[in-house]
Amino acid sequence: MVDLKTHWESVYSDPSKIKHTWTQAVPSVTLSLLKRIDIDKSLPIIDIGGGDSTLVDELIELGYTDITVLDISKEAISRSQKRLGTKADLVTWVASNVLAFQPNKEYAVWIDRATFHFLQTPEEIGTYSSLVKKSLIKNGFLIIATFSEIGPAQCSGLPVKRYDKYALTDVFKSNFDRKWSVFEEHVTPSSTIQQFIYCSFQLRPEGQLPNHSLENDEFVLSDLSPNCSLDDCGSDENWKTNCC
Repeated sequence: MVDLKTHWESVYSDPSKIKHTWTQAVPSVTLSLLKRIDIDKSLPIIDIGGGDSTLVDELIELGYTDITVLDISKEAISRSQKRLGTKADLVTWVASNVLAFQPNKEYAVWIDRATFHFLQTPEEIGTYSSLVKKSLIKNGFLIIATFSEIGPAQCSGLPVKRYDKYALTDVFKSNFDRKWSVFEEHVTPSSTIQQFIYCSFQLRPEGQLPNHSLENDEFVLSDLSPNCSLDDCGSDENWKTNCC
């Protein structure tokens, strides 16, 4: 069995991989979905598997004031802290496997960009789903991204589970309603393509019937132009031309 902590410390300590395949200059899809949720910026947000992602930089600049970043790799966290400088003090940093995480607060938004798809067994997936539910405030949100059903079968030498919006919805359907889904073709630093599915879910009040959005998927090519949002792209057949 792979020692996940050792594996990811090795990945982030490799000097030849300053930019990993998941590197995005601006995590535009996540930010656009967060904008739609439109929560009070003083409410807590957690970024699962945040690593050395720049999402935390963007959240700080947008004025969010209660940010937690969790990653299994201390080296990944250290990279972000060094990049942020004194702004790193504005963030709560947690070095932990997500399945061992014991939150000391409830979050308004739980963001996971491609940590969940490394979970392989029904037990791991069930533990994760239960953890998200108990970690969110009433009517809280989950924004989650995985490789899509046509995406790569591995990432950083580890197998992943691929999903479409229906499979992701099935995992969380007991407690969450799907609000939006976005298909992204992510262009890696080496100019290859990785296909992702993003879903935004909202925690369903106890006793209410499921109410999943029937809106069509949206399609984007990363990275979006700084002046282009998901609402500009939509599902138009010319999305690649309009939004790359």
